[in-house]
Amino acid sequence: MAACADDLRAGGPTAELLAHFDGHPQLDALCQRVLGAVQTLVLEGRAPELAPFHPFANGTPKWPDMAAAFVRVIAQNLDELRTALGRQVQTNEVRRCCGLLGGFLEIADRTRLPLDLLEIGSSAGFLLFFDHYRYQLGEHTWGGPEATLALETEWTGPAPKLDAPLQIGAREGCDLAPIDVTDPAQRNRIRGFYWADQGERLALLDGAIDAMREPAPLVTERAADFVERRMASPRPGHVTVLFHSVMWWYLPKSEQDRIAAAVERAGAAATPEAPIAWLRSEPIDLEAVEIRLRMWPGGEDQCLGRAHPHAAWVDWHGTAER
Repeated sequence: MAACADDLRAGGPTAELLAHFDGHPQLDALCQRVLGAVQTLVLEGRAPELAPFHPFANGTPKWPDMAAAFVRVIAQNLDELRTALGRQVQTNEVRRCCGLLGGFLEIADRTRLPLDLLEIGSSAGFLLFFDHYRYQLGEHTWGGPEATLALETEWTGPAPKLDAPLQIGAREGCDLAPIDVTDPAQRNRIRGFYWADQGERLALLDGAIDAMREPAPLVTERAADFVERRMASPRPGHVTVLFHSVMWWYLPKSEQDRIAAAVERAGAAATPEAPIAWLRSEPIDLEAVEIRLRMWPGGEDQCLGRAHPHAAWVDWHGTAER
């Protein structure tokens, strides 16, 4: 990225690539868009100059050769990479389930009902299957030994409600560009957005992909349309759970308002036999997310804890913090 910045200032291929980019450099994750576009070519075996230096191709990084090769790949693939820059960054960090798990267990403990899961900004849908994984939350464990993916995080604070009677009644998610990781091309697309030196994150992604034996139940739909449609008809005997993780800031204010209004309407009509829950894990700054839960009847909003954006650590409060 430093080499690309130098090339941009010098008016080289990177400047040509970004000449018509009109997004926000940080909020639209420009660095990861460039990285993902080029690294997808590496994963597809179409960047032979870069492959000898790139971990995705079992290469060995060498400086400045790797950076120079990266810029040459940009020069050789300008038209294709311009199109690829339009793709929203999707990393779908499966370890975020470590913080969300505490929220799901809290909902199950309070309601004693099966959870109908609705996720917006689902990407590949890994978080919809949070109950399929095994967890090591500091000294606390959850999940069976048969789970094919193990997630671990540094955990401070009290244990979540590990003994809650968790049942999943239904799962569905939406995304503007859902990823089917059973398709090799789409699998390469999501892997391309990962920083190649972060082997632990890549291993977790590949573990989540291996655990996904069939496409996730995802629809291609705007978040507000999905929420308005799905939350209009909760099922008696189930708790309807809307959740999302590190996606809210990508939505325009008008769409955020529509979602909030739809949840409020559903909450106003909620009953003990058909309660509503809204679980969010969204950034408070670039260093941490806040895990918040709001439930109806009642509508009380609580901060359950804070976590690293990729859930490398979780600072849990449970219901102690209001």
